[in-house]
Amino acid sequence: MADAILYGVVQKIIESLGSSTLKQIGSIWGVKDDLQKMNDTVLAIQAVLEDAEEQQIQNHQDEHWLMKLREVVFDADDLLSDFSTHVFRRKVMGGDKMAKKRPLETQAVTRERETHSFVRKEEVIGREDDKKAIIGLLQDFDVKENVTFISIVGIGGLGKSTLAQYIYNDEMVNGHFELKMWVCVSDVFDVKTIAGNMITSATKKKPESLLMEQLQDELLKILDQKIYLLVLDDVWIEDKATWGKLKTLLLDGKRGSKVVITTRTKLVADITSPSSQYFLGGLSDDQSWALLKQMAFEEGKETINSDFEVIGIDIVKKCKGVPLAIKIIGSVLYFKKSVDDWLNIKNNELTNVTQSRNGVLPVLKLSYDHLPSHLKCCFAYCSLFPKDYLIDKLTLIQLWMAQGFIQSPEENLQLEDVANEYFIDLLWRSFFQEAEEDRGMNMKFKMHDLIHDLAQFVSRTDCTLVDSNAKKVNEKGRHLSFPFYNVSFFEENLSMLVKANKIRTFILAYNKWKYDQGTIEESTLKKLISSFRYLRALDLHGLSKKLPNTIGTLMHLKYLDLSSNDIEVLPGCITKLVNLQTLKLCQCGKLRELPVDIQKLVSLKHLDLEDCEKLTHMPRGLGQLTSLQTLTLFVVNEGPVGSSKHCGGLEELNKLNDLRGKLEIKNLAQVKDATPKFKAANLKEKQGLCELKLKWNPEGDDGVDASDDENSIDSLQPHESLKYLEVDGYMGVRVSSWLSFLTNLVELRIGDCNKCQYLPPLYQLSFLRELVIWDMDGLEYMTNGDMNDEISTSLASPSTFFPSLETLYIINCRNLMGWWRRDKGNEATTTSTISSSSSSTNHYHQHIPSFPRLSYFRFWECPKMTCMPLFPNLEKGLDLSNSSLKALEETMEMNTGGRASSFPSSSSSSSSSFSPPLSKLKFLSLSFIQELESLPEELFKNLTSLERLVILFCPNLMSLPEGMSHLTSLLINGCPQLKQRCKKEKGEDWDKISHIPYLQIY
Repeated sequence: MADAILYGVVQKIIESLGSSTLKQIGSIWGVKDDLQKMNDTVLAIQAVLEDAEEQQIQNHQDEHWLMKLREVVFDADDLLSDFSTHVFRRKVMGGDKMAKKRPLETQAVTRERETHSFVRKEEVIGREDDKKAIIGLLQDFDVKENVTFISIVGIGGLGKSTLAQYIYNDEMVNGHFELKMWVCVSDVFDVKTIAGNMITSATKKKPESLLMEQLQDELLKILDQKIYLLVLDDVWIEDKATWGKLKTLLLDGKRGSKVVITTRTKLVADITSPSSQYFLGGLSDDQSWALLKQMAFEEGKETINSDFEVIGIDIVKKCKGVPLAIKIIGSVLYFKKSVDDWLNIKNNELTNVTQSRNGVLPVLKLSYDHLPSHLKCCFAYCSLFPKDYLIDKLTLIQLWMAQGFIQSPEENLQLEDVANEYFIDLLWRSFFQEAEEDRGMNMKFKMHDLIHDLAQFVSRTDCTLVDSNAKKVNEKGRHLSFPFYNVSFFEENLSMLVKANKIRTFILAYNKWKYDQGTIEESTLKKLISSFRYLRALDLHGLSKKLPNTIGTLMHLKYLDLSSNDIEVLPGCITKLVNLQTLKLCQCGKLRELPVDIQKLVSLKHLDLEDCEKLTHMPRGLGQLTSLQTLTLFVVNEGPVGSSKHCGGLEELNKLNDLRGKLEIKNLAQVKDATPKFKAANLKEKQGLCELKLKWNPEGDDGVDASDDENSIDSLQPHESLKYLEVDGYMGVRVSSWLSFLTNLVELRIGDCNKCQYLPPLYQLSFLRELVIWDMDGLEYMTNGDMNDEISTSLASPSTFFPSLETLYIINCRNLMGWWRRDKGNEATTTSTISSSSSSTNHYHQHIPSFPRLSYFRFWECPKMTCMPLFPNLEKGLDLSNSSLKALEETMEMNTGGRASSFPSSSSSSSSSFSPPLSKLKFLSLSFIQELESLPEELFKNLTSLERLVILFCPNLMSLPEGMSHLTSLLINGCPQLKQRCKKEKGEDWDKISHIPYLQIY
């Protein structure tokens, strides 16, 4: 079998030799004929590889011959790269204009098909009965132990994890358990790692300590007396003693807690859950055909040719009801448009693979064989990540680019966009799964275990996932990955590693927080770097305190990850890396400065500086790197350091209009004569930016008085395509009106702007889902817009008032009095005057707008704000702290005077069914509210969905309503009068006999 990665290298050589840039260089240097001979040789090798792939060569003699060809190809590629890099470096150092271009521009390459720009969402088919049965086990309280262990058992590819996720996210399950955790265990069953992952899943934060004793204490606090659900996915443990160590940590949950284990083997089920095992079977023929139709035909296609149906039903029978195999075969059939093509798959290719005794893997191999060549090498490369590893899409794309796997069909297309198409194609074909989007800018995903086995099989010649106990590595291999963090391994096995001196990839694929074992010795690192001179991708994250000067010798290097290191200064020789496309320095908390001659990194496209808190300034010349797409941090410095001739200002951003993703600009308060400098940043032309953070960071005398340049923020207007914006520390009395024109905003955060008195109108930002306002001491009104205009607009079309807003935080705005600044035609007035009389109250009820989709509202430390838009459709929660109850009372009264019929539920603005206000609310927290004396029955009669109630430090509270039987959790602290009265009326131990499952009173 021809190697996929080798074929990718051949394609790259042919593409490079055909480029106009290299032809020009060949003519100048007198090597035009040599380059042509190399091109002819490589074309001949390509033909041989294609024949070998078609014939599926098996005999040893032919394989040995192909291995020799393989070495020739890689050597040719290295030689070509040596030559072009040498020429390119001379031009960069000499300031030649040609250096402005990348040395090997991509040419048009005909793609086998145009990939989709979307991901098809497959519903879970044929698992409703399984789901109901397992949910029944989860709801079973008739058990002896507090914690019950349940295993889901089935062969690989049946969909055990998918079913577990289906159940885990079920609404009924969400309401039943107080705490849910999901941990992927996989091959290595390490109690410490599992405990840490449980803490992360429960708290959404990494553990405070990595010591087992501290992990155990933290976990016990999390589980203490809670009804919890834990899913341990993909468990392989076959040792009772090791399982017992973990089980001991899980027994402190409240009665009704459940642990679900997914596994392929009955032995694991017998060890972990001997009394409760659920064996998952394959799909029925009808269910299998339904799944195949979903994958093999266009979405929405209603009629299917009966010939296709007959063949398809025969095909799914050969898949034995395994969903993964059906999906994969379906993605192959999607590109086969004739009945003859389907018959060929059924009668020839599928018949051959199903005669194998290796289970479903040959079926998956068939789908790999049908991949276009440009996808084969990209998929094979993914074998470098361990099983169940959460792979970062952008990182993978950058690694693909570093190896030259990306072929651009058009010269004006960015390679990143082409690579994204590759990714979507592989995701659609089910080679990738469990994709999670990060604000739409990035994505993390996994490969199914069987797909990972396939990737390792097809890449076994070139890619090695090094085992921590390995005594040797494949010296002929080209790509190494280390799925562990063990400094001593590199020290002890240095002589073994350097023998693989032609490797092109050296990456670390592990979760950094799991380990704390120091950094590698500089001498060891120096030896590794000097040995691996052909590296294209080098990952040293978390491994080094100091980077040796030998890094400058890696002339082929295109990807360098130095993140999470204690590096303070990068060696100047790093600017010799003229091919470098990606430089990752994120979380280098001690890094003070970037290289002075950074403009020499002319190929640089991705510079990740996120969380480099000590970075003092940006180097002059950064703005010459006009290919930059990633620049996560820009530090302004107009202090003593900023006066240096090597320090660049905001004008460095002027021509960087290809920037994408995130950008944070710090220390804007230092900018003097701000308007022209802000304008020079040219943010309005940066169409690719998704997230922008503008931070003034005013500190003492370094902050410029905003009154000198009140309108300067107007010059920082970003492109209207922006989705996430944060404004922090601005010192003007208003935030610019351009906020109202950012019509694609999804999240807006404004805080620590102490002089700001009001905001521009935001209510018509139709995509805004989250609004966060915090620490705004000067804020008097939420908007300077006209109240009557907004009321009129919302009455005419309720869906135009914050139509998508789901989450609202207003925190620590102590002088905030009202939402609107003024009534039309009247002098400035707060909206709180509207409710000062009975007639005004009726007017308020009838005409004040409400948030149609708001689901969570946190309202802290805003004691003066008594009137605001209503929030009848809250579902996730309402959290009030040291703030007026007026808005809550007004919302609850919406059902009086015919008001309830004016507001649809949050599920649909056009719904014909209506719900009483707050009838869907699940969580309510009231804290530090001095005037709160009681929670009257009428206030709570609509809260039929309320599950959790928290009341903290309300010293005058004396009574609770009776109608709270549906609560699952009640926490009261700092309410002495209520506690005393309850004990007097119901006895000292009344809280222990309460019907509420989780109740605590302090």
